[in-house]
Amino acid sequence: MLRSFLFSFLLLNMMCRIGIAQEYSDYQKKQFVQGSGVLPYRLLLPKDFDPGKKYPLLLFLHGSGERGNDNEKQLTHGASLFLNDTVRTNYPAIVVFPQCAEKSSWVRIEAEGAMGSREFTFFKDAPPTQDMVLLEGLIAQLKEEYRIAKNRMYVGGLSMGGFGTFELVRRNPRMFAAAFPICGGANPEIAGKLKKTNWWVFHGGADEVVPPIYSTQMVEALRERRVKVRYSLYLAVGHNSWDNAFAEPELLSWLFSKRK
Repeated sequence: MLRSFLFSFLLLNMMCRIGIAQEYSDYQKKQFVQGSGVLPYRLLLPKDFDPGKKYPLLLFLHGSGERGNDNEKQLTHGASLFLNDTVRTNYPAIVVFPQCAEKSSWVRIEAEGAMGSREFTFFKDAPPTQDMVLLEGLIAQLKEEYRIAKNRMYVGGLSMGGFGTFELVRRNPRMFAAAFPICGGANPEIAGKLKKTNWWVFHGGADEVVPPIYSTQMVEALRERRVKVRYSLYLAVGHNSWDNAFAEPELLSWLFSKRK
């Protein structure tokens, strides 16, 4: 009986994986190689892609649970939004989902404490992680390979990817027209380097994985510097505030309206 149960479980798991792979087949599987480093990524081109036309670039950075090298898990959250026919018609863009390595991160941070009382330590000028270096190399390659509208480059991410969103903009303060970190955070002292980007920050008020204070203090620091920022704090929502963010009816119209 146990053997039968295990077989059924494995079969169901395999069928789910096949279903996910088929659903996201429009996202091309690619790899960026730089030196000894490899960054898997998925690339979604606009419908009726015209190589002679300029398109916005949208990067989405996943959380720690989607790390690895299978070039699939990073599509778990958010990928279906950009596959929507209406979205692809109304907002033609080059959409990229890179995948961070299993034991790496988009940004150097330290976390201590149990769930519900976790404390994060952010560093103002920490050296980049290998995956951040690879990500910046990938962006440079995409600019060479495609006609990117350089005044319409966007980045967003959730959890670890929310931290990474702040970090990528900090390191490239003139690159992005808009950014949308979800359940992330950063060192408020870097706010001065984020002034040239439009921000929409999201967090769950009941988040025990990444306490909302880390988004709140970033929003306060940005507002003190008169940076254009919106803040959506969902009071009764836990860590999965990305579901609320993706359901915001104005998210994509706000995002794609921004230009440098």
